[in-house]
Amino acid sequence: MSANRATYPVATMCRVLEVSTSGCYAWLKRMPSQRSQGNALLTDQIRQIHLRSRGTYGAPRIHAELRDEGVHVGRKRVARLMQVAGVQGVSRRRHPRTTVREVGARRAPDLVERDFVAAGPNKLWVADITWS
Repeated sequence: MSANRATYPVATMCRVLEVSTSGCYAWLKRMPSQRSQGNALLTDQIRQIHLRSRGTYGAPRIHAELRDEGVHVGRKRVARLMQVAGVQGVSRRRHPRTTVREVGARRAPDLVERDFVAAGPNKLWVADITWS
């Protein structure tokens, strides 16, 4: 709502969203919860550890570092905060690279002309080869 305050009146937005106007103004003045304040502090610690590791540590290693520093926090919470903050570790795994067409290669003809609806049984057969 705060992003649209310049465009729409607060009373109109509250009416459309079925929220009381007084509740909206009380929410705007309210301080962040202890949980969100803790998440902000923890996110800062996660970013510092990630920078110290030169951007290589993922959630398990960052969780281990936090545990060594005496911070009691769950690994899933660390992973969630990393995802929200856009912090990502480096993975050595190679991702499969498939279906790389040669430059200038001829496309296979579209024999069904993208019409996958058959008039009856055994009139149209379509197959797909998927590599995973």
